[in-house]
Amino acid sequence: MNSFFDNSDNLLLDFETASSSSAISFEESQIQQAAAISSHIIAPENQWLTYLQALAWLGFESWLQARDSKLSLNSVNCSLTQPSYANFIPGVFNLEVNQFKVCLLTPGVMLDEVLTIPRAILDLPEYIAHFYVLVAVDEEREEATVTSFIPYDELKQRQQSVNLQPDSDWNYELPMAWFNPEPDKLLLYLRCLEPSAIVLPTVTGRLINIANLQTELESLIPLLESEATSLQEILTWEQAIPILTSSALLDWLYHLKTTAAAKDSNLSPLRESLSATLNQLTKRAINVGAWLQNELDEISQSLAWSLLPTPALATSAFRDLKAIDRESPTEELATIITQLRDSGIDIPPEASSAYQDFTLGETGLRLFALAWELTALVEVPEWKLLIVLGAQPGQQLPQGLKLILQEQQTILDEKLVETVEDSYLYTLVIGTLEEEFILKFILPTGETLALPPFILLK
Repeated sequence: MNSFFDNSDNLLLDFETASSSSAISFEESQIQQAAAISSHIIAPENQWLTYLQALAWLGFESWLQARDSKLSLNSVNCSLTQPSYANFIPGVFNLEVNQFKVCLLTPGVMLDEVLTIPRAILDLPEYIAHFYVLVAVDEEREEATVTSFIPYDELKQRQQSVNLQPDSDWNYELPMAWFNPEPDKLLLYLRCLEPSAIVLPTVTGRLINIANLQTELESLIPLLESEATSLQEILTWEQAIPILTSSALLDWLYHLKTTAAAKDSNLSPLRESLSATLNQLTKRAINVGAWLQNELDEISQSLAWSLLPTPALATSAFRDLKAIDRESPTEELATIITQLRDSGIDIPPEASSAYQDFTLGETGLRLFALAWELTALVEVPEWKLLIVLGAQPGQQLPQGLKLILQEQQTILDEKLVETVEDSYLYTLVIGTLEEEFILKFILPTGETLALPPFILLK
């Protein structure tokens, strides 16, 4: 075995309370597989825990097979098989049993009946599981025991009841008493419950501020590449979220810590790689063609767009757009459309619309987008995209905010909030079905936000 196992005597592993009759013995191939997984961990101090986690995963799989042959573990996306995840988000997640998401926990150190688990697997919807299962690993006896579990809804309720907060290392300390010590009940839930019985949070729109993120990460490359420096020592939790929730950025970070370029202080390839990775993230497109079918495409869902019903005309015109009821996006858009139609803009009743709330700087903004196909007989089919930017209820557009609409590198329109009296910015563009339109927002401070391009695919 690798030399890092020599430090195992420093770990306190108390599994004497577990029933030996329910323990699963490891095969030699499983031990070798766990050792191979841990060898991809960059920080030596984390290799032993990853080894235990790998044994917990393999032991849990064997336990399921032994207890119920109808319950199979889907490990295709297991975090431990992906070094970029395993290095930066400790834990065994992205497992599935009967469409239930399962996260495995194993106590490397167990003191005062408290279990340390990473914040990411409790706070980031991408990694939250229906069940959190504690698997005790006795490496000396080469055994694993499934000891207890807790459903997500119960865990969240207990967390809120005591106002449990994460520590500076992005970990939670959970009392072991919270966990149900009857793993047979877990089997019963996996057999009989529907996944919908435990409601998990959905991924809300995460708009990556590409320009700011690139500037921040480029300046931190000398720190990030160090094996001895953890993310917690360099980034705030808010800064880390776009990285931890992006497989592309996690891959880049893993490459950064393992590449020879960093060791040779040749950072140009790493900066170019970062730029290419971030550019790739913006190439995902928002397909408004799905909106025309009253559906949201995957990217629209991930960015928290919401479809709106076909808006009726407002019953009366508003000279002052501030009088619009912003508490209801549907009514707000209906009034805006009435204003725009009164000003001569042709918006057909069949136009599909959606909106999205997001934050730029310190201001909550609301973005409306309407799309429709042109029905006139033309040789080349065309479509129109109408963009309306306003503020969320109780806020106003920041003076100096700029809205830019472009096709590839060509700027098609540019609008500016000139005074605090400006309630909305809007722009209208026409294009062929092959054209994509990119929307950017720029604050006077230079802070920039670029959305994935809008396209119309049938």
